[in-house]
Amino acid sequence: MSRKMKNKVITNLLIERIASEGKCVGHHDGKVVFVSNVAPGDVVDVRITKGKSSFMEGEAIHFHEYSKDRIEPFCSHFGTCGGCKWQHINYELQKTYKRQQVLDQFQRIAKVPIPEVLPILGSAKTQYYRNKLDFTFSNKKWLTLDQIRSGEEFDRNALGFHIPKMFDKIIDIDHCYLQGGISNDVRNSLRDFALENKLSFYDIREQVGLLRNLIIRTTSTDQTMVIVQFGENDPEGIKLVMDFLKEKFLTITSLLYVINTKGNETFHDLELVTYAGLPYIEEEMEGLKFRVGPKSFYQTNSDQAYELYKVARDFADLQGDEVVYDLYTGTGTIANFVAKKAKEVIGVEYVEAAIEDAKLNSQINGIDNTLFYAGDMKEILNEEFISNHAAPDVIITDPPRAGMDEKVVQMLLRLEAPKIVYVSCNPATQARDVALLAEKYKVEKVQPVDMFPQTYHVENVVLLTLNK
Repeated sequence: MSRKMKNKVITNLLIERIASEGKCVGHHDGKVVFVSNVAPGDVVDVRITKGKSSFMEGEAIHFHEYSKDRIEPFCSHFGTCGGCKWQHINYELQKTYKRQQVLDQFQRIAKVPIPEVLPILGSAKTQYYRNKLDFTFSNKKWLTLDQIRSGEEFDRNALGFHIPKMFDKIIDIDHCYLQGGISNDVRNSLRDFALENKLSFYDIREQVGLLRNLIIRTTSTDQTMVIVQFGENDPEGIKLVMDFLKEKFLTITSLLYVINTKGNETFHDLELVTYAGLPYIEEEMEGLKFRVGPKSFYQTNSDQAYELYKVARDFADLQGDEVVYDLYTGTGTIANFVAKKAKEVIGVEYVEAAIEDAKLNSQINGIDNTLFYAGDMKEILNEEFISNHAAPDVIITDPPRAGMDEKVVQMLLRLEAPKIVYVSCNPATQARDVALLAEKYKVEKVQPVDMFPQTYHVENVVLLTLNK
């Protein structure tokens, strides 16, 4: 970006619409201007922070007019915390923009004929809808400019979320509207206990400190899992923390910890210790029980997960004699959810612990027509695997945000299953994969599902059928 453009202020910019990743768009001198934390209809002054030949990015520094569609954010951390970026937009409009986002991605990236995008399935809960949150301990608490300029001394220990684009700065969270139950009480009580007992908060740059991370998982069946990640192997300090949680929160059904001295917070390769209760929690859906371990993936909005899985099952339209491949099966929730309407369901997933949960989920629900395999999808789904199993009549695929590896897409084209039900948390990568699948498939249905109110994220389900 030229020096002339950096810090340039554009005055009275009309915000016209919402674009990708929740940013809004205006136009100035023939260029697109992307602005965060504004709403369509706002008129703002914008300081430019980044620019290219065809676009600019900036931050709103003054509001001349507020959009008629703007509402008052309910969280005191709004605008600083990286989550819930759409609190200032009413929920009906959020749904409209998310549906449009799906349509835009398919028109821009997939470039294949699609039917009308169905109305988005909204979430009944727009607050306290998440069943999992990760909080980070840090000795680098985020301070506002006013706090810094005051010259006062502030305690720099914090327990909360990362500031966007600042890996070492954490905003200390007082109350989070994402997760209900005892989540806020557990987080605040543990932070206060740690401060009172002068326990060290993690320093991500120096990679030292006892308290590193806190994960809280809840279920629709009122079970709670708490995982504390320690950055040092300090038996006395660990016992102090874990005894506090065990004695203060009797409703915690699964209390675990892990010692992690690695350079990152991932712990799939580390041993977890069950300090109290069970090493898992259980979700329930249509009478089926799903056991979820500390390393297992489960959709983070339990109520909307049910709506999502119903869409996938309806799109599959199983008659009872089909062989279904469930790719990226996780703990086997979709596989077990559709099993009663299929002849056989074969699930594949990278995380071995999740596959063990998937097998267990079949067992505890008395389901005997599922098979599960752990391994890298692009490696395990090969010619040998196909020759050892029946050909699929339906493929359900629910990959991570990055979408499917091209080798996996090519194998799906090779398999020529009559139907593919593609569930995605990222319509952009989904559209990319659909463009490749268009060699043999056409899009029949597109159904967005809102799993994450107050954010720009949207889940999307696409039904593809084999060209005849």
